[in-house]
Amino acid sequence: MSGTNGKATLNAPASYSGAQSSIRSEAPLVDVQPPRVEDLQPSYAKLVPAVEDKRENNWYGSMINGLGVIIGSFGAIPCCICCPNPYKPVSQGNVGLVTKFGRFSRAEDPGLVRINPLSEKLIMVDVKIQICEVPQQVCMTKDNVTVHLTSVIYYHIIAPHKAAFGISNVRQALIERTQTTLRHVIGARVLQDVIERREEVAQSIGEIIEEVAAGWGVRVESMLIKDIIFSRELQDSLSMAAQSKRIGESKIIAARAEVESAKLMRQAADILSSNAAMQIRYLEAMQQIAKTSGSKVIFLPGANNGPAALKSGDYSQDEAGPSEGPLSEAYKAQILENM
Repeated sequence: MSGTNGKATLNAPASYSGAQSSIRSEAPLVDVQPPRVEDLQPSYAKLVPAVEDKRENNWYGSMINGLGVIIGSFGAIPCCICCPNPYKPVSQGNVGLVTKFGRFSRAEDPGLVRINPLSEKLIMVDVKIQICEVPQQVCMTKDNVTVHLTSVIYYHIIAPHKAAFGISNVRQALIERTQTTLRHVIGARVLQDVIERREEVAQSIGEIIEEVAAGWGVRVESMLIKDIIFSRELQDSLSMAAQSKRIGESKIIAARAEVESAKLMRQAADILSSNAAMQIRYLEAMQQIAKTSGSKVIFLPGANNGPAALKSGDYSQDEAGPSEGPLSEAYKAQILENM
């Protein structure tokens, strides 16, 4: 389009840049995966129905319930601080257990829960996976060796009503059970088996603990052995045994290397003792002599004293008399520099 001053204005690039900026603003900075239904905490309140007790319908129970409803109504007002608030939050990863006159009444999922401040009480139970570190335990192996073990347990509560009302302290009970099982399993194995099969030992301990923990409403995910600590004398003994083993292996390797070296030297000697090898070495010596400066006089051996004769040891007699042998011929092959 043209403006009032006769100049054309381009609106397409402006609209294009605006569209690009809107696309950039709508694009997320981080690719976040939305939560799935199966990843969220399952509804425990739907699995456990509410429990009613006919004994609570007497005149005293009805009176307390009525007063609690009235007081809770006033406590729900934000400015009223003299009355307790009947609304209690239940955090994600927890399950709320409501007891009425000390008896289990119903279960509540995460969210805002209303209770009767006089007759009801809310108990929070953590259902997330928890890490429990077992203190250092002294164990005796089957071969009478004392070791110190530290382990860790991963567990979570699957039945909150059992964990809350069936046992006083789930964490302490798991620790005590793990220590007892640890002594029993380690005592049935030798030290070498404990060191080499640590994962197998931990798995067998976890299976024993899981059977007992199921009655407490707890599922043991895994049990791991963190550290195996030995005494100072045992550490020195194990280190000496490992060092002796390494020395023995090094001697075996050195002996094998010497055998291979001897074989190669024997092969090299067989190759160098052939006629062709002797002639090649003779020619190389002649080339080295020819490279030096100055005049030289070289006495060449006869036909019977050549490299082949030196190898075979066949020293013939010529007409003038006996040969001087290979040693004298080698001396005659020296280089005589001109003075």
